[in-house]
Amino acid sequence: MTNFVLVAGTWLGAWAWDEVAGELRAAGHDVHPLTLSGLAEKQGVAAGQQTHVQDIVAEVERLDLRDVVLVGHSYAGIPVGQAAGRIGDRLRRVVLVDANAAVDGESFLSGWLSDEVRAAIEDNGGVWPPLSAADFAGQGMTDEQIVRIVDGSTPHPGATLTEPAVLPRPLSEHPGTYIKCLLDGDEPMPAAAELLKGDRWELVTLDTGHWPMFSQPRELARILHESVASP
Repeated sequence: MTNFVLVAGTWLGAWAWDEVAGELRAAGHDVHPLTLSGLAEKQGVAAGQQTHVQDIVAEVERLDLRDVVLVGHSYAGIPVGQAAGRIGDRLRRVVLVDANAAVDGESFLSGWLSDEVRAAIEDNGGVWPPLSAADFAGQGMTDEQIVRIVDGSTPHPGATLTEPAVLPRPLSEHPGTYIKCLLDGDEPMPAAAELLKGDRWELVTLDTGHWPMFSQPRELARILHESVASP
């Protein structure tokens, strides 16, 4: 039985996967959406980058999961990529959903213009404030979906975004799928593009915005199912 561990990006918790999780369970999978420390119902818990990695590893070990597919959306690609190398033969596959790919020594904010984000973190007591409704325009979501994501978002612990990843082995050594959401740009980020040059990673595109768990949950669940359906 495949065990999907679903980890959402900045500002979001396990709740963001409700519809995707329902679709995957209907397809016969076990599904474990995870809230990272400092977010959603875990607000107030101090968290750095390695805290989030340990959140994922600890959940896999606590539930004694095998045949694990680690799914990381957006920011969560960074801790998911590190956790993949720490759960050993429990891992079946990594799936990155329009995500940042973890690179040893690099942070979430490495490789893109991040001065504005760093300033926001400094000005807001060490957290990155959630987006407003206007920021979700053009991402393929209905007004109701935007209200849901805005109302559910919580400030994101800033240290998790600025601290470097520590990878026991390169992400390229694990089998993986990269899901590129086309309304957020046609090309994967450079680190993800490097992964896709190898023979262990495949690219799948989805014609929606950066938050497909809201805009196209059935299609996202279908892709996740198909990523493990073949031998």
